Amino acid sequence: MNWVERILSGFPNKRALVAGDVCLDRWCRYDPACSDLSRETGIARTAVVSTQITPGAGGTIANNLAALGAGAVAVLGVIGADGNGHELRQALESRGISHALSVTHPDVATFTYTKLINVQTGEEDLPRLDFINNKPLPAAAEKLVVDRLRNAVSSYDVILVSDQAETGAGGVITPAVRAELASLAILYPHKVYWVDSRMRLEHFRGMILKPNEQEARAASERCSGSPDFRRLRELTASPLLVITHGPKGALLVAPEGETWVPAVPVENPADICGAGDSFSAGAAVAYAITRDAVAAARFGNLVASVTIMKKGTGTASPEEVRAVASRPAS
Repeated sequence: MNWVERILSGFPNKRALVAGDVCLDRWCRYDPACSDLSRETGIARTAVVSTQITPGAGGTIANNLAALGAGAVAVLGVIGADGNGHELRQALESRGISHALSVTHPDVATFTYTKLINVQTGEEDLPRLDFINNKPLPAAAEKLVVDRLRNAVSSYDVILVSDQAETGAGGVITPAVRAELASLAILYPHKVYWVDSRMRLEHFRGMILKPNEQEARAASERCSGSPDFRRLRELTASPLLVITHGPKGALLVAPEGETWVPAVPVENPADICGAGDSFSAGAAVAYAITRDAVAAARFGNLVASVTIMKKGTGTASPEEVRAVASRPAS
């Protein structure tokens, strides 16, 4: 059995929990030819002719985990008691992803990206309409997230943390949730904790951190005044820092040193949106299976090389990963 088959065969034996910011991606295709003026306001309408919904943010990670065949996939986020929340639950359920652990709160808007795609060009060429939360997470919702996380972790092999909210309030992964994660990493050290944080990477402790190059540099400069990745790993007590560099691959920063893992060459990618999430889904579970950082990053690169050839936040099936892995080296 080669290394790719070993990892793929191990996926059904691993249970994964995605905790944090889980959102709804609504892909709306509009027809410019139908953009009549509103009789009431005189403003041109955007005439949507079809809509597709998919889980986004941490939901993209969960979607990729399910597509790769993980034994169980669940999300623990905060979903509003609104129509967008209903659609998000539908999108998760249709993909076999459990949302039973997620908290529903009436004072939280379901985090939603609405993307407008021109049917004549296939391009997203109008501003997005986003439903965001720019106030702190309600205390009651935060307590439920912490309690459910504490009670659920023992049932999962991999905990992937999605800290994607860019508002000052910080979304679902609050200081209290981060503190609980740090405690759980000590209490259950054999589990894999994998963190993707856009703006607060330096505040996590004792977990694998997966920023992109820009996020890693910004976090390093915030905490030490310079882009020193080794220092960032030490300050966060991270067992492994995985810094993705797009088409260049990933830099692994571990206590024993640094290692480059080249990306799979891809000509003319269709859409790089969600590449980091698909990388995380593949690499985190691969690491849980192998405990080999290089093999995990190589597998994550394989998964991402499949998804960036698809429009939107695509997924990779085991068959597609095998096909890419079997190509002759260029």
